[in-house]
Parts: sequence; C-alpha cells; structure tokens
Amino acid sequence: MLSNTCKYGIRALVYLAVNTDGSQRIGIKQISDDLGIPSPFLGKIMQQLAKHKLLSSYKGPNGGFIFLKDPNEICILDIVKIIDGTDSFIDCFMGLKICEGKVENKDKCPLHKKSGILRDHIYEVFEKTTIGEIASDIKATSKSDKEKWYV
Repeated sequence: MLSNTCKYGIRALVYLAVNTDGSQRIGIKQISDDLGIPSPFLGKIMQQLAKHKLLSSYKGPNGGFIFLKDPNEICILDIVKIIDGTDSFIDCFMGLKICEGKVENKDKCPLHKKSGILRDHIYEVFEKTTIGEIASDIKATSKSDKEKWYV
C-alpha cells in the first residue's frame, strides 16, 4: 500500500526520533548507513520532508537533519500525504473504470466495496499513530532488539 519511498521516509523520521533529543543533528550518511538506504535517494526524501516543514536541514561538517515539528505531532498520515498522497485510500485496487469518481459504494466493484472498511481502518491508524509514539516503543525495547528495528 505504501511506496518504498514513503516507507523510507517513515523509517528515517523514526530513526531521528529514537537517536536525538530534539537538538542534535544527524547527517544523511549516518542515517542511510544505519537504515541501509542509498544516501542520494534518502537525501531527496529528507529534503521533501524538510520542504513541508517537518525537518530542518543544515549543510556543512556539523550539518544534518533535526525536527522542526515535535515527533509526537507528526502522524504517519502526514508523511503518507507528503510522499504518496492519499489516492491509495480512494482508488480501485484493480484500476476498474466502474470505480472511478464514485462516492457511493453501491456503484463500485465488489473488491472496492469490501476493501473500503480496511482502507478506512488503515487511514485511521495512520492518522492516530505518531512518529514519537513509534520511537517511544522502540526506546522501551532492549538494545539488541533496537537494532532489529532499523535494517
């Protein structure tokens, strides 16, 4: 349902929330190495998130990224909207014409009708789950278990 780009963006923000106290900057190289994401690709994702005022980007030897917005105020849906948009919560999984532009379920294909409940639930989970919440859960695990969260 989510693109790799979106998954990487979420993972990078969680990484920042787990590994900083809010005032520390973490460089793109460290984030990409620890998460196993190509640095140029991750850099573009992070710049997109910075453009939408979730992060601030600093250049130079002490450069890196820090949060502009409290991680407890950034929900997963915010990131999904920025990177992927919300079409996957609306569009037909099979791409059928009968489902295009239809608001009422009665005019949609059977799969679209059945998946509506799931889409609504996933949307709600993404809307209610924050980066800070995920980071807190990770911080509460043992050190050896934390490493499993990243790569």
